Amino acid sequence: MEGQQPVRSSFRVERRTEARLLCSDLVTLSWRDPAGKSRQEIVNLEDISRSGACVQSEVAVEERTKVEITMGTITLRGQVRYSRRDELGYFIGVLFESGSRWSREAYEPKHLFDPRTLVRKQRNGS
Repeated sequence: MEGQQPVRSSFRVERRTEARLLCSDLVTLSWRDPAGKSRQEIVNLEDISRSGACVQSEVAVEERTKVEITMGTITLRGQVRYSRRDELGYFIGVLFESGSRWSREAYEPKHLFDPRTLVRKQRNGS
């Protein structure tokens, strides 16, 4: 939403303004490397929102690289916003193109979890 400020977390600055849902699902990431060669990797979908996703990969993908994420029968197009290495591999953030938006109706990842439910439970005393 307009006017919302990014939320800082210990890992990175949260830039998505809509809900980020946690998940764990194997999807396909496709792109062209700097030499123009087509690349494709099976990656783990870590989280998703209407406008972007984070995947975990064994290989790095350069920032600003155009990518496609295929999940089930849909393919979403976007651009790499970050690629950060840690002990588990690379966490790659993808911003979807304006005409390429995720919806739960189109594809529901496995192990989908909305962390806002924990906040609501805490507020309600559960």
